[in-house]
This record gives sequence, structure tokens and C-alpha cells, in this order.
Amino acid sequence: MENTVKKILSFLKETLDTILFVLIAVVVIRFFIGELRWIPSGSMHPTLIEGDRLFVEKLSKPVRELQRGDILVFYPPDEPLRKDFFSILSRLTGILCKDVAFIKRIVGMPGDKFEIKSEDDGYFVYINDEKLNEPYILSKTDWMPCRDDMYCGPFVVPDDSYFMMGDNRGNSQDSRFWGFLPKHRVIGRAVFVFWPITRTQKL
Repeated sequence: MENTVKKILSFLKETLDTILFVLIAVVVIRFFIGELRWIPSGSMHPTLIEGDRLFVEKLSKPVRELQRGDILVFYPPDEPLRKDFFSILSRLTGILCKDVAFIKRIVGMPGDKFEIKSEDDGYFVYINDEKLNEPYILSKTDWMPCRDDMYCGPFVVPDDSYFMMGDNRGNSQDSRFWGFLPKHRVIGRAVFVFWPITRTQKL
């Protein structure tokens, strides 16, 4: 009987050690290297479509500064992040994480003068009074018209903040609605689509 109890305790200890090691490894990988994400909506058409699986790198933050055109995964500023132990653990491991995350493109950088203008043949972003070339967007005409309660400019993007927009300008809940993205809310930079195979591409 004593041997049986010892075997059970030994088995439980090995199992708990394995689980703990896996959790630590997952946290280290997600925090310092990267994580996998999937696209649930059409706000980034045509660059990303529903069901795309992509790799989001964390190493880009110390390796180089973020640049205009980078595609970021982030926690939107109007969504509170729960700070209890289990919420933080789920955020670190990705297991049962319920925090809302968006994926959009950096259009406005800190210090930029930003403005959206309606012209005869469509809508355009102006950065520092110059029209921004955006070959990645779905359409220059299919945009949500600017309203008084939207962030359409002109304004200057604050320090340590970004103005984020989806490539599908007619169907994207982005900075036009909730304002600037603080740098500390960035999860990582989307680097490449790895699935499905037919959609594999560098971003």
C-alpha cells in the first residue's frame, strides 16, 4: 500500500512539474518571441481575410522602431484589461484569454499632422499635408463618411501613440472611432501569414 501511494505521489509530482514547465515555456515564448493569431473579421481586406493564421512577433519592439504601414495586434484603448491573477495568466499564456484584441495598420505616427479628406474620386489620408499613397486598401471610394464624433482631423498624433486603420475602410472599427492607440497597448507586429498554404505571404 505504501509503495502504491509513493508511486501515485511521484506520478502527480512529475505531472505537475511538466505542466509548470510547459506554462513557463509558453509564457516566455509569447512574451519574448511571438505568438500565433487568426483573423476573425473582414476589417483588413484585402490584405488579410477571415480565417488567415499569422505569426505576430514580439522581437520587433527591441529590434527596431515601429513604422508607418506596420500591421499591429493590440488591445484597443477603450477595452479595459482585467488585472486579476487568472486574467493576467490567461493573457500571458493565451489559454482561455477573453481580452479583446484588434489588428490594424499604422497610418499615423507620433507627431504626424493627420487628416482625412473627401475628394471627387474618393477619400484620402493626408500626412503633414501630403496625400498618403496606400496601395493596400480595399477601395478609395468605399469609406465610412466622417462625422463630427469621429477622429478625421486635422490633428497631431500624440507622442507614444499611433493612429490605426483597417485596410477595409468601409468596414473597420479603428482609430476613427476610438482615437489614438497608446504604445503600451501594442501586443506585437504581424509578420507573415502561414495558413492556409495558398495564402502564405510576408506582411
